[in-house]
Amino acid sequence: MKQRKLEILLEKVEAFSEPELELEQYPTPAPLAAEILHFAYMQGDLIGRVHDLGCGTGILAIGAKLLGAEEVVGFDADEKALKIARQNAKKLGVEVEFVRSDISEVLAPANTTLMNPPFGARVKGKDRPFLSAALRTSEVIYSIHNRGSLAFIQKFIKPAVITHSYVARFPLKKTFDFHKKEREVIEVEVCRISRS
Repeated sequence: MKQRKLEILLEKVEAFSEPELELEQYPTPAPLAAEILHFAYMQGDLIGRVHDLGCGTGILAIGAKLLGAEEVVGFDADEKALKIARQNAKKLGVEVEFVRSDISEVLAPANTTLMNPPFGARVKGKDRPFLSAALRTSEVIYSIHNRGSLAFIQKFIKPAVITHSYVARFPLKKTFDFHKKEREVIEVEVCRISRS
């Protein structure tokens, strides 16, 4: 499937109905999700079991399944988000398992993890448990972080390594009361991490 077709399909994924500020629930935009998923597909990483940690309403998990991943499991602590994720998977005709779980309880092994963890804008270090869980369970990890985080990530993940990274645009819609603009574009770093 071409990246543009995947993006069009992922545009149908419904976002959070009532996003939680403390969970930093910002939906991954369809163009960015399609870009990351297509890159993972081209690297041959959407094989076997794929995890989406902090899956929210399921865009990365659903996209992985659309691109042919055999088994996809999305984990999130928010049952309201998981309910929407299940509806999204049904709407797009894919079978994805969505599990309510604290990130520290994710133990099942996976070939690849895809994730858009909290950036730690509200509480510093909120992305660390997600990186730790992914490193504990997966051989390959695709993760989105605030621009400027690369040096920290390289240090945190050792002995794993960042094999690829690039800067991408992440459009944010006004979600919470403290947001002043209707739409703002921030730059993020997308990393591919390998444990081997």
